[in-house]
Amino acid sequence: MTALVITHTDSEDPGHLTTWLPEAGLGLDVVEPWRGAPLPTSLDGYAALVVMGGPQQAYDDRSAPWLRATKDLMRAAVAAKLPTFGICLGAQLLAEATGGRVVEGHEGPELGAKLVAKRDLAAADPLFWDLPLSPVVVQWHWDVVRDLPPDATLLMSSPTYPHQAFRVGECAWGIQFHVETPPEMVARWAEQSTPELQKLGLDPRVVLDRTLPELDEIEEVWGEVLRRFARFALER
Repeated sequence: MTALVITHTDSEDPGHLTTWLPEAGLGLDVVEPWRGAPLPTSLDGYAALVVMGGPQQAYDDRSAPWLRATKDLMRAAVAAKLPTFGICLGAQLLAEATGGRVVEGHEGPELGAKLVAKRDLAAADPLFWDLPLSPVVVQWHWDVVRDLPPDATLLMSSPTYPHQAFRVGECAWGIQFHVETPPEMVARWAEQSTPELQKLGLDPRVVLDRTLPELDEIEEVWGEVLRRFARFALER
């Protein structure tokens, strides 16, 4: 049993998912359309769909030639009740594919280790029910989900942007943040984003130094959420 995993850039690979999902019995079929690999035309034979982050804009299909097809797959997954998990850009694509709206964040980007807050309805969610009230996550995004899809359930918020985690239908989840991040991945983002960070008056080294110490806690808390997602997919 495998999950189709779609990536959008070499700097945002599946990270810890390559450990967490197989630990629960779910294999990964990683497809890299940014390297020219074709996306499958259907989800037949897959137990789940996972869509990773990237620098593209979910609201602009011109930002990558495979975005429209990715949204089509996510829409098909939701319709078929195939367990789906979108991370950062993946969450934004899920929102756009199912009637929500993504825009550039009017308050600027969220960057580094931040707290998010669990909403009341998360207590009944199959994945999020036992998370701490304010778990720490890695934020690294400029765009945000402004409008949730019509039938979405809001699961987590932050003071800056309210739509941090949500579920569409029964079994499609989106998280605006990152949890799959080994240290070298965050270090790569800080290096690549140095000009943007400096324009914002941020020191990339300081952002990195404040983020790396939180990664162990993030792994401990969120690893179980993703293993639970894998078990949920296999049970269905």
